[in-house]
Amino acid sequence: MMTLSGKKIVLGVTGGIAAYKAINLTSKLTQSGAIVKVILTSGAQKFVTPLSFQAISRQPVYLDTFDELDTAEIQHIALADWADYVIVAPATANIIGKYANGIADDLLSTMLLAATSPVFFAPAMNVHMYEHPAVIQNMDVLKQRGVSFIEPDEGYLACGYVGKGRLAEPEEMVRFLELKSRRMSLLKGKKLLITAGPTQEKIDPVRFLTNHSSGKMGYQLATVAAELGAEVTLVSGPVQLETPPGVNRVDIVTAEEMYETVMSRYDEADIVIKTAAVSDYTPKVTHAHKLKKQAKPLSLDMVRTKDILKTLGENKTHQYLVGFAAETDNVVAYGKEKLVNKQLDMVVINDISKPNQGFHADTNAVTIVTKTGQEQTLPLQTKRAVAEDILRIITKEVDQA
Repeated sequence: MMTLSGKKIVLGVTGGIAAYKAINLTSKLTQSGAIVKVILTSGAQKFVTPLSFQAISRQPVYLDTFDELDTAEIQHIALADWADYVIVAPATANIIGKYANGIADDLLSTMLLAATSPVFFAPAMNVHMYEHPAVIQNMDVLKQRGVSFIEPDEGYLACGYVGKGRLAEPEEMVRFLELKSRRMSLLKGKKLLITAGPTQEKIDPVRFLTNHSSGKMGYQLATVAAELGAEVTLVSGPVQLETPPGVNRVDIVTAEEMYETVMSRYDEADIVIKTAAVSDYTPKVTHAHKLKKQAKPLSLDMVRTKDILKTLGENKTHQYLVGFAAETDNVVAYGKEKLVNKQLDMVVINDISKPNQGFHADTNAVTIVTKTGQEQTLPLQTKRAVAEDILRIITKEVDQA
């Protein structure tokens, strides 16, 4: 079965010479089984006609915010609610800037602000426009919000320049959407609970105990899981990271808060990935006032915090449970002990004593061991790539369970 078969797609066409390719794109999408409704901006109508799209799509073509084709509904809201995917091709610098800055002054830009489905932009413009800092910044903003970009090709442009900025070919765009559609369905219907970052255990109003965890690995896992179609809850300790698009983030500070938050959401989770570095100990007494400097040594009386991962393992019913083991010696052996002792389905082990794979690094190298006997060592790569590999293995194991 074709991946796009039955998908409801709103195609926004803006005012660039590449608008002629959108006619072919409409044809290709329709041939793939998609239902395509087209919005033409006023600029696009200077290059292509509504009749061309209507004849190919056999659907109404939408031109103006105030031209309500159905008086029973508000046009831009109805289109946004109807769409499984929204595609803008060609996406000019103008529409990219408007969407990035929340400007809604025509039907397409208004519909985009109402859309909750995945949005894809296929830029097309002069090479210097494409490389302008304002355009780059606007695209970065949209990427952070979850917009996917279909990269333009390099070649001869209508303005006479040669460079990057030519709209991707319709066949290429359809392949991109098919791959994205397949990818977005891999974890569809699954609820993931991911923990990330450190915890902080308060000593007094100005001091606390913590660790070096940056949260980067957990945030990459949450990002990729959301892209794969999962409903993701990210329980995060204090970190300096942006919330991944489409992820429900719950902020905590202490180990006790982490425990309460995770346990309250455990029953409804299908997959739980615990990357957070939770404090093993907390001060027995939290001082209400700042401790003053003294000549003699200071001793803190510490008590154990609750073992969240062990508790999850003991109370596991249907969940697929993943733990992380950050070690400095006997790395794999200690990781395998954790797999058994905590009753995990998978443990991800990394040697934090090695360069470029510690807490604050953007790269990691891990060994993955599963309850089913799989053992796989991944080379040093970005934490994003590690997250993709981890979730690929989890998806395969969950599907085979």
